[in-house]
Amino acid sequence: MKTIVPPRLSLAVPLVLTLAACAATPPEAPVKIALPASYAQAQSGWEPAQAMAAAPRGAWWSVFDDPVLASLETQVAQHNQSLAAQLAAYDQAQAALSQAQAAYYPAVTAGASANRARAAGTGAVGNSLSASLGASWEPDLWGKVRLQVQAGQATAAASAATLANTQLSLQSTLATSYLQLRTVDAQIVLANNTVAAYQRALQLTDNRYKAGVGTAADVASARTQLLQAQTSLTDLGVTRVQLQNAIAVLVGKPPAEFSLPASDTLPEVPAIPAGIPAQLLQRRPDLAAAQAQVQAANAQIGVAQTAWFPNLTLSAQGGSQAARIAELFSAPSLFWSIGPQLAATLFDGGLRRAQVQSSQAAYRQTVANYRQSVLTALQQVEDNLAAQRILAQEAQQQAEVVQAAEVSLRLAENQYKAGTAPYLNVITAQTTATSARNAQLTLLNRRYAASVALIQALGGGWGAGDTPAIGPLPAASAGAR
Repeated sequence: MKTIVPPRLSLAVPLVLTLAACAATPPEAPVKIALPASYAQAQSGWEPAQAMAAAPRGAWWSVFDDPVLASLETQVAQHNQSLAAQLAAYDQAQAALSQAQAAYYPAVTAGASANRARAAGTGAVGNSLSASLGASWEPDLWGKVRLQVQAGQATAAASAATLANTQLSLQSTLATSYLQLRTVDAQIVLANNTVAAYQRALQLTDNRYKAGVGTAADVASARTQLLQAQTSLTDLGVTRVQLQNAIAVLVGKPPAEFSLPASDTLPEVPAIPAGIPAQLLQRRPDLAAAQAQVQAANAQIGVAQTAWFPNLTLSAQGGSQAARIAELFSAPSLFWSIGPQLAATLFDGGLRRAQVQSSQAAYRQTVANYRQSVLTALQQVEDNLAAQRILAQEAQQQAEVVQAAEVSLRLAENQYKAGTAPYLNVITAQTTATSARNAQLTLLNRRYAASVALIQALGGGWGAGDTPAIGPLPAASAGAR
């Protein structure tokens, strides 16, 4: 059988091939970010960046060596509702990508109908039966579908990175809240010990008063100090309950169904190597998301530019139409049609130009946001590196303060028992020692928070495989970092 090419199609093919040479492509080169060779707070060598944005982060919280924390972190990934919502957003982005990819393929339709009608004027009643099969396809001559797919892929990548960033943020919030709760547990232990010490002091002053050695003022002062310590102990209970409730919500449980037993064990403060700034582009999920958004916006410029080219649609249809079912598939009842359709917009009042300009402005916006995100990331690392180093030095100094305060308290108590110093000296020494111990625990909590914030700023866990590249910071070297 001889193939006959319709005249319209033979005329359209050369024109289409000519215009195809003008197909749109992403107009902008990849964005380059100038990064310093090392951090100001932690000098290190330089190495070129590599594409490692999708590398596994690992269980970074294992550096605190706390099995309860590890169990809670696992529950965040499984049950947190904010994370579940972001996962649904990622699924939407994947579905949108599948929709864009579907445009590569033709659309095939099928139809059938049966009608019985009465003709006007003649009154004749007749039947009409039909069955048809059609197909249409718009070839991606100008790269519009390809660019839409690229934009969809970049958007899906951005959504995946946002999902990872959300998970990292929730894990960091949980770690900070948990470590603060453990610090409060230690403060409660200290408060109980303080109350017990003040009770002994009250008993001592009361015995001395009854023996005629002390004064009623000493007894009143000791009782006041005890009541104040009991009030502080009660107030710590509010903080602990609020932290426990916050952790319950993070792991996806109602606060009424969640509890954390108290613990007198405090994790070690980990030593965290900073690496190099270039690793932030490889590891931080928020920067990966911002970079993917730049790529998506770049592809959208090309999509907007394809509006200047005509649309070519290839369509074919075939079927049968008859008055009776027996005649429906007979040769005289068959019909078919095939041919191209070329359509172009000649005048739109500047609509296409405005759409291209809008997509270009959106691209510039994403580039600026990406660069600002990188600067913010560098600031966060520098801030927490400084906090880690300075707070470690402060912790050593505070340990000396606690030691000196305890010596002063023992001397004041001995002098009071010997009758060579007033009870006011004991009260002053007790207050100083208690404040020094509380300040030491508060400082420890700040070091915990700075460590978690630094890990988050660096993008989570790191190192080869599942083995973390960080570990507990020895007390002897705490001030050296």
